[in-house]
Order: sequence, then C-alpha cells, then structure tokens
Amino acid sequence: MEKRTFTGHTKIFMLISAAIMVVALVMSLCGYGLNMGIDFTGGVLLEYEVGSDFDVNVVEQALEEQGITESQIAKTGDGEVKTGLQVRFNDQGENTDDLRAAFETKLQETYPELEFINIDRVGATAGRDLVANAFYSVLVVAVCLLIYIGIRFDFVSGLAAILCLLHDILIMVSFMVFARSLYQVNSSFIAAMLTIIGYSINNTIVIFDRVRENRKLAEFRGQKLMPIVERSVRETLSRTINTTLTTLFTLVAVYVLGVSAIQEFTFPLLVGMLAGTYSSVLLSGQIWAMMEDSGVFSRLFKKKKAKA
Repeated sequence: MEKRTFTGHTKIFMLISAAIMVVALVMSLCGYGLNMGIDFTGGVLLEYEVGSDFDVNVVEQALEEQGITESQIAKTGDGEVKTGLQVRFNDQGENTDDLRAAFETKLQETYPELEFINIDRVGATAGRDLVANAFYSVLVVAVCLLIYIGIRFDFVSGLAAILCLLHDILIMVSFMVFARSLYQVNSSFIAAMLTIIGYSINNTIVIFDRVRENRKLAEFRGQKLMPIVERSVRETLSRTINTTLTTLFTLVAVYVLGVSAIQEFTFPLLVGMLAGTYSSVLLSGQIWAMMEDSGVFSRLFKKKKAKA
C-alpha cells in the first residue's frame, strides 16, 4: 500500500486555498481590494520624445511634485537606447492641462530637448468593456475545455479541471489584492490570466491521462479511486517539477531584470504558475476521485437514461 502523500490531506489543501481567498475577499469588502489601473478606471496617456536616454526615477519625481503619485512610465522607441517616453496617470479633470504643463517644465530642466508628441484620454467605459471581454474570454475557454476534456476523458474530469482553473484564477486575484500597494491591475493581468489557464490545464491533463491508464490495471479494479490518483501523481511528479522549475527560472529572471511594466505582468504569472502546479498535483485528481466515489453524477446520468 502506497503512502498517501498527495491524497491523504486533500481537505487541508482545500482549506489553505479557501483561507487565502477569504482573506482577500474580506480585504476587498473593507476597501482594500484590487488596485485597478488606468486601463480599467480611465486616465491620461502622454507621449514625449526626450531626445536622449533618461532616468525613469527623474520622471517619477517630476510627477510626484505635481501631486501625481500613481502613474505608469514606459520607455519606447527602437534600438538599444530608447528615447521615447509614455506616461499614464489618472485623469485630473480640469487640472490635467495645467499639471501637464508644469510636469513638462520640470522635466525640461533635466532634459531640455523634451518634445511633446501626443495626449490621449481613456474613458472608464473602455475599462468596463475590457473587464466584460475578459470575463467572456474565460467563460468561452472554460466551456471549450469542459467539452474537450469531457470527450477525451469524462464529464467529471472536465468539471474537476474547470474547478481547478477557477481556483488558479482566484488565487491570482487574491495575491493581486495582497500586493495592491505594489501592482495595479491592468490589461497585462488579463493576458497573464489567460496564459495561466493554458499552463494549468496542461499539467492537469497529464495527470488525468495517467489516471486513465492506471485505472485499467488489475490491482486497482473495484477499489476506491484515491490510490489511483496517488500513483498517477507520483508517476508524473518528476515531469511536473521539471516543467515548473524551467518556467520558474525564466519568469524569475524576467521579473528581476525587467522594468516595472514587465514586473506588473510577470508577478501574476508567477503566482498563477505556482497555483496551477499546486492545484494540478494536490487538487485536480483528488477532486475528480471524490466526485466519482460519491456516485452523484453516475446516479444522475442513470436517471436520465432511465427517463429516456
């Protein structure tokens, strides 16, 4: 009898995830929820040509002197030395033009060749559309995955996989709540979320494939399904660890060496990747086994067939 390392404490692993989500929910209800960025709340986008390489810290200081403490700054342009500047901050209403003029004057003290190019205002309506499109995208992906896994394996496997995907997304959102003082939620978070959906489902399908093969073995016939999941997780563990570490090394390097805009994209990716590995190894097969052993869906399908 194999020691149930991965399937013997499933309820504890579920409670850990639930605790993280509950804490994030309580913080949100108390007014410390997601720090929504300009892509969602609307704001102002300024574009400049600096004429030479520039220090982002100098730009941040010039903005802070005008009372703008929350902003996004990016270098743009071709070549190794990027001389283009993009600045995003929340719309200041009637004071926006005066703040822009004062900001440019301050920045020209350090970079006299600074040249204004364009100003663009993004309304909150565009942010609402972005949220709606993200929701619809996740919904469509979830339905397609449910159909695909249901055809390749069975309906219960598809349902377990979708529940784990929902878990991974909620964990990502929870950690963005915890790190609200460090990172804003912008369109890059949506891209990270969709990326993690593909990463997480890949690990889950590998485990389900091993479960299907091990279920055919004579030693498991007529037994509960948790021992099958335990064996399957053990057999795929080295593959899961190697894949996770390879991806983790790359993401950590990008996070450490990247600018703030890259870190804003990489942080939820790191969280989602670890959450996806966690759910694939410790939750997905276990949830499937619990639902299958309960017999709820098998009885439901039998009733439908009897009525037909």
